[in-house]
Amino acid sequence: MDFTPEIKDKLHQLQEKYTAMGQDMASYLDGLLYADFLTYWDYIHLDTLLSLQSPKTPFPDEEIFIMYHQITELYFKLALHECKQVAEHENLTVEFFTARVKRINAYFNALTTSFEVMVDGMEKEQFLKFRMSLLPASGFQSGQYRMIEICATDFIRLVDKSKREELSTATIEDQFEHIYWKFGATELASGKQTLTLKQFIKKYAAQFLQLAKDRSLTNFSALYHHLKANGADVSALADELRKLDLYVNVEWPLSHYKSAVRYLEKDPVDVAATGGTNWQKYLPPRFQKRIFYPSLWTDEQMEEWGKGWVLSVLKTLKNKD
Repeated sequence: MDFTPEIKDKLHQLQEKYTAMGQDMASYLDGLLYADFLTYWDYIHLDTLLSLQSPKTPFPDEEIFIMYHQITELYFKLALHECKQVAEHENLTVEFFTARVKRINAYFNALTTSFEVMVDGMEKEQFLKFRMSLLPASGFQSGQYRMIEICATDFIRLVDKSKREELSTATIEDQFEHIYWKFGATELASGKQTLTLKQFIKKYAAQFLQLAKDRSLTNFSALYHHLKANGADVSALADELRKLDLYVNVEWPLSHYKSAVRYLEKDPVDVAATGGTNWQKYLPPRFQKRIFYPSLWTDEQMEEWGKGWVLSVLKTLKNKD
């Protein structure tokens, strides 16, 4: 059978490629000849993926709890993949930056709109029983989520709001001592650091500090202001960054707040989260006032940050009851 011109051209290109690398093209063609056809299940390691759920109790809904958190971490990995592309781009353009932030927003949209799986997708009685076998682990310990925050904004924006002005010129190490999430993982009774927080810091502190230093000039906020200062039209990028701000700092934590109210709020005493985190004070954005891009919001918008969402959630849940 005669080769078509297209096949001959591709063979010629392959020959040039392997010659340039000092490789024998015929050997690679042998490998192609003998290799099995790739299957979908092998390519995505499906059998391994489906074997990664190991419940600690016999309650069926625990498996739902595990899988949803695994899905969440995969979405976080997708977001960090986009963050890295933006930060390490040699000739960053507004168009490239905007497209990648739009992707991240799509990932967070999928997460927030699917969180009903956690809110209404498990029996409360089962959850309140199997959760006790998870101590002291907590969703608080998601290192990837903290990395997304570090990539998204200037590190000072992650410092507890009571310390931001005081530590505005401090070292990253000093700022890290007062990062907001440490105050959400204190024992409700004593105010001491929980074991959950101690484990988390031991595993990730060095990695967080290095990432914060690496992204000091290449986080999304710094890059946005750099492009704007150089005269670029950043209006579309600003729109996407505002969406990201809302997704990460309002929609996502309040999805968890809604779940916590559903499963943990009791009258007269609320149930503590598995890691001992003070979820009532830690999750609502109106308490934290964590805002990545304050220059993109009005004073009124920042003052009311997340307030309307919380009130609407509480009203909805009370109506269900």
